[in-house]
Order: sequence, then C-alpha cells, then structure tokens
Amino acid sequence: MTRSRRFGCALATALGLAFAGCATVQTTQPGAVGIERKQTMLVSEESVEQGAAKAYATELHDAQGGGKLNSDPVLTARVRRISERLIPVTAAFRPDAPNWKWEINTLATPEMNAYAMPGGKIMVYSGLVEKLQLSDAELAAVLGHEISHALREHTRERVSRDYAQKVALVGLAVVTGVDASALDLADAVASVTFQLPHSREQEAEADVMGLELMARAGYDPHAAVTLWNKMMAADKSAPPQFLSTHPSSANRVAELERHIPQVEPLYQQAARRS
Repeated sequence: MTRSRRFGCALATALGLAFAGCATVQTTQPGAVGIERKQTMLVSEESVEQGAAKAYATELHDAQGGGKLNSDPVLTARVRRISERLIPVTAAFRPDAPNWKWEINTLATPEMNAYAMPGGKIMVYSGLVEKLQLSDAELAAVLGHEISHALREHTRERVSRDYAQKVALVGLAVVTGVDASALDLADAVASVTFQLPHSREQEAEADVMGLELMARAGYDPHAAVTLWNKMMAADKSAPPQFLSTHPSSANRVAELERHIPQVEPLYQQAARRS
C-alpha cells in the first residue's frame, strides 16, 4: 500500500461519517467494450450522491431564477426523449442504474456544455446543441459520454484522489480533528463538474462506454465520430466550455473508430427491434 493510500485509509477511519473506508471497487460490469479498471475510493457513494443532489439543486435554482431552466420546451423534450432511450440500457454496465433518481434538464445559454452528476443529474446547455447543429445520434453520443462518467463514479474517484492528496500534503494530525460535516461534498462535486478536468483514463472510459450505450439504444455509433470532429472544429475557432474538461484530439477519434466494430452488432440488434 502506498504512503498516500495509507494516509487516506487513516483519514477514512477518522472521518467515518463521510468516508466508506479505503476500498478498491469495480463500479461497473465490463460491457462489450471491456471496461475492467478497478478504482480506489475513500468517499462513500451515498455521500457523493447527496453532495451531487445538493449541487444540482443549486444549479436548478439559479437557472430557474434567471429564466433559463427548460425555457426551450422543444429542446428539453428532445433531450429527455433521447435520455429515456439511454437510461434503460445502462443496466448493461450497472443493474441498479435504471432505477436511479434521474433528472434531465436544459439550460438556455450560448455556452457549449453538458454534464451528468453522480446519481443521474443531467444538464444540457442549449449552446452545445445549437452551435454544433447536433443530430439526435450526436446528442446521444454526448449524453452517453456524460452518463458513463456517472456510471463509473468518476466524480467520486476524483474527490477521493483529491482528499488523499490533501492528507499527504498537510499530514494526518491536522485533518483528524475535522468534523465530517465540514467536508462539503457539494462543493467538491461542483468543482469536479465545472472546473477540474477528468483524467485521460476516465475520458477514455466515458468515450467507449458512451459508444456502447448509444449503440444499445439504437443510435448509430458512427455519430460519435462526427460529434468529436465537430468538437475539434469548434476548438480551433472558439473552444467550447465542454472541451475545458473534455479534451478532444485526433487520437480520441481514432480510438472511437477502433471500438465501433465491437458495438456495431448491438446497434444492428437495436435497430431491428425498433
């Protein structure tokens, strides 16, 4: 066990109300794309979901107060319709996920962004759809990618890593006296969602899992490639906020293309059923 992980486990013991203990977990099943990386968590799933619900409620309140929440009923209905096709097939990775308390909303803003917080709290910014002229399949690629971050609990993983780093820096003696309630997980979730980039491995997982989700839901997986090509074109002119935490590259597109043959049969099966 590494030094930082020893510190993290000790902190987990000291702050038992907020932490589930130092655990290595497999958050999802591999699926057709074969996601098998195990993750080390210090923070409990329940605590992070509670923090996400609080952070999301704040976002909804602010958006509603500014008249920007679901102000385009056509866009909101479209996002919800596509999401409702994706949510049932999340069971391929997590049997519990279709029963999460999903919330799907849109924000009227020229910013180009979208996110899914832990527990299935989704927001799509109108600027992303309008400026990139997204087809339903391309929008499904965006939503599948973001939902995959939630399925893999990437926010929980990132928060756990940040806490472990803080412990290693300041020393256990300083933090063991901190009450668990002082660790504002809502702020931590918001920080990961809006400010801090996901790691490359997290982004790669969300890309290929999202590819499988859209295929299982009956959306052509090739649309993920056209989506990221549009993202790269937008990045050259006016970088969208979406890319501040979701870096795009030619290598990313090549990786998506490499995985399309794995999910193409799933798409064909879904297409025959529809």
